[in-house]
Amino acid sequence: MQLDDCFEIGYVLKPHGLKGAVHILLDVDDPAKYNNMESVIVKIDGNLVPFFISTIQINGKKGIIHFEEVNSLDEANALKSCLLLLPISALPKLAQNQFYYHDVIGFTIVDQNHGSLGVIENIITGGNQDLICMEYKGKEILIPIVDDIVSHASHETKEVYVCLPGGLLEIHL
Repeated sequence: MQLDDCFEIGYVLKPHGLKGAVHILLDVDDPAKYNNMESVIVKIDGNLVPFFISTIQINGKKGIIHFEEVNSLDEANALKSCLLLLPISALPKLAQNQFYYHDVIGFTIVDQNHGSLGVIENIITGGNQDLICMEYKGKEILIPIVDDIVSHASHETKEVYVCLPGGLLEIHL
């Protein structure tokens, strides 16, 4: 399995206790959906390593996992800060107009006032707000991903429909 075949769900924070359990942080919309995971892929030094889960407890965005193969504090310490991934095939299904970020790379942005603007080159995540990154008239444009701006996506036409606030394009140009 390659990294492109996976999506990130979070990362290991630190060990929990002496028997190999670890604290995790889930960076997903609905952490409770992951409470019944049987396995997860851990990115260790650039390698993707599958781990079977013996126990998992999710509370909000944090949780505690004990992997079958990890039985000591030293083994748990080796996982500190490692990314947690799942295969893309394990993603929950979305409503027709919703989208996962990795799905819309290459889609065209269509604004209700300006029409077709350009192609999504990247999605920047983190901080307080996720952003669509695209090129328009030779300049990089960042579009906040919020319900008031991004209306929906069409997988058939490979378009993401937006209603940009006045001045957003001009401020970048």
